[in-house]
Amino acid sequence: MQVLNRAHGALHYRVDGPDAAPVVVFANSLGTDLRLWDALLPLLPQGLRYLRYDKQGHGLSDLGQADSLQDHVDDAVALIRHVAQGPVVFVGLSIGGLIGQAVASQHPDLIRGLVLSNTAARLGTAQGWQDRIAAVRRDGLPAMADGVMQRWFGPDFRATSDLALWRNMLARTSAEGYVAACHALAGADQTQATAALDLPTAVIAGSEDGASPPDLVQATAALIKGASFDIIPGAGHLPCVETPVAHAAIIAPFLERHAR
Repeated sequence: MQVLNRAHGALHYRVDGPDAAPVVVFANSLGTDLRLWDALLPLLPQGLRYLRYDKQGHGLSDLGQADSLQDHVDDAVALIRHVAQGPVVFVGLSIGGLIGQAVASQHPDLIRGLVLSNTAARLGTAQGWQDRIAAVRRDGLPAMADGVMQRWFGPDFRATSDLALWRNMLARTSAEGYVAACHALAGADQTQATAALDLPTAVIAGSEDGASPPDLVQATAALIKGASFDIIPGAGHLPCVETPVAHAAIIAPFLERHAR
């Protein structure tokens, strides 16, 4: 386990791969920690350095304020500068994809390519996120976990015993960390900035995604010059968990072309 000390406290991260190799950064979804990528990483190209981390208020990272997207962008930039020797490929899922879009827009020198999975330039509405915040504060995360699982995963995965692990990860997330990230999502709209991006980008959706439906994800792909777009059949919101082989089949060739 490794820690980057930030003004808000500890930012937990992990690096896998050879020293001095090109870096690929992974940013997680709401309500998950860096274990999100466990099944995917062994399927990706060797000889790269894979950096993943826990957002503020998630996993083993401390929570400061982190109620704006910019707070998360600043953490990602600090981590990239701390670990990488040069520009990175940024792989972001859900809110992680919003973070990646903003980092690429604000710091183009740090990003050589983007993989945007199950995300969009804007996710949900401000009112929808305020309603989510109210529900978490009223009832707690365990009470809403079953509904979230319906949006995260397709029916085949929900029928497996592995579902309990992801339900527990969500339910045991810090409520304040979750609420802070919801505040960040409520105010996040990267539409104009993302439309100005001009770098290699792969955009991925899941056909069964109830959180970021394929049409929403495809609309963001259409904003970015030259971006590819793929839908993984049968996958929900977390294809790196549910269909890691299919997810890797899209990401691995992108990394071979753009990470080195």
